[in-house]
Amino acid sequence: MPPRASRPWVVPTEADPTARAALPLLGGPVGRRAALGHSWWTPVRVCIAAGMLMYAVGWLSKGYCVANGWGAPQRYMYLCYSDIPVLYGARGLADGAFPYLLDPQPGQQVLEYPVLTGVFMYAAALVTRLLDGASGMFFTVNVVGLAALFAWTIASTSRTVPHRPWDGLLVALAPVVALAGFVNWDLLAVALAAAAMLAWSRGRPALSGVWLGLAAAAKFYPLVLVGPVLLLCLRRRRLGAAARFLAGGLAAWSAVNVPVMLANWEGWLRFYSFSRERGMDFGSPWYALSLRGSTVPPDLLNPLATGMFLLACLGIAVLALRAARPPRLAQLALLVVGAFVLTNKVYSPQYVLWVLPFAVLARPRWRDLLVWQLGEVLYIGAIWWYLVGYGTQDKGLHEGWYVVAIAAHWLATAWLMAMVVRDILRPADDPVRGDGFAADDPGGGVLDGAPAQRWPAVRTG
Repeated sequence: MPPRASRPWVVPTEADPTARAALPLLGGPVGRRAALGHSWWTPVRVCIAAGMLMYAVGWLSKGYCVANGWGAPQRYMYLCYSDIPVLYGARGLADGAFPYLLDPQPGQQVLEYPVLTGVFMYAAALVTRLLDGASGMFFTVNVVGLAALFAWTIASTSRTVPHRPWDGLLVALAPVVALAGFVNWDLLAVALAAAAMLAWSRGRPALSGVWLGLAAAAKFYPLVLVGPVLLLCLRRRRLGAAARFLAGGLAAWSAVNVPVMLANWEGWLRFYSFSRERGMDFGSPWYALSLRGSTVPPDLLNPLATGMFLLACLGIAVLALRAARPPRLAQLALLVVGAFVLTNKVYSPQYVLWVLPFAVLARPRWRDLLVWQLGEVLYIGAIWWYLVGYGTQDKGLHEGWYVVAIAAHWLATAWLMAMVVRDILRPADDPVRGDGFAADDPGGGVLDGAPAQRWPAVRTG
């Protein structure tokens, strides 16, 4: 076997104690051909293949609903709920209507998703209608399309830090993908955001902005990544790169949204008005408080949730600008996305997918990611079992245990974020900066090794 120093990448079973303990499950130690690079089975392709196996497990786990329909409460009892077949008829897709130009019929309403997600849904509906037109087929068509997006996410994450391709395995084998990857269309935005991180790491800020603009046209959450880019470009004196990033993002977002805005302003606005008007919902700390008798008044919910998020962002900004060594982009991305999901008015099970690639890039330690995902798995199971008897107390999960599950998710995510903050304050503990490959921010593109603006350093004791 070639010596470790001669290999072009980090080997998890040598660098990570938890991965080393799992050697028998992972096929044994690295062999003598591992660093030669002549095999078709590159680390990225192995990660994609492993991810497709995990994805197939998730698909098979929805077998009851595929065979028997998505009626309640069985869709919750068998953990196979999905918005995909439900919205096929309820948003006019089964009738061939373009979502934002829909003239709603009885039982239908205008789609409450951003435009690029609606376009994806419409394309899947066209394919479905060419086949048998049934809601079950619509689910299958979407599952195939989302599989390609998941593979794209794995590949992008594997390639963002060039000497750590095996980190993509932490995305590929994530149990939360099998449990939550089929609930909604979030993998579209997740793949585009991962592509933005990859483009940025290759020193292409304009292309990164394009990918992020498209991601924001599919879901709202990628917009919060603009803050970390601007903060680090300010500290690293790379404002030109920030300008190209913003220009690319605005151009891409506008290209998708402006045509629909001009065609039907009210239809386009539906997602934003729905988000503003939506009250506290399942999974959020606000909902947990309401179950314990401390309901936040509706007129205070938006200001309070937004204020908590902005306060968290202020703390992240202070950390970014004052840490003795500038944070890596992935670290700030994880912190800001984590703050967004922890303070939001709702935490749907699939939101864990938003965090996953950033968690892997920010803190690629098997133990830490397993602890975090354990909390998320507990929550995903709890929400469906809670909904089995929603509104009653004679079946399903009792609301007290559901509050415990919300706390488990919240604390697990906060703990992972705390580990990343520790890495920022003590860079020697950062598994990426301390992996033996001399790099400042190997996924940071133009930020990597750039001189940093001198700011007062944070005291670390």
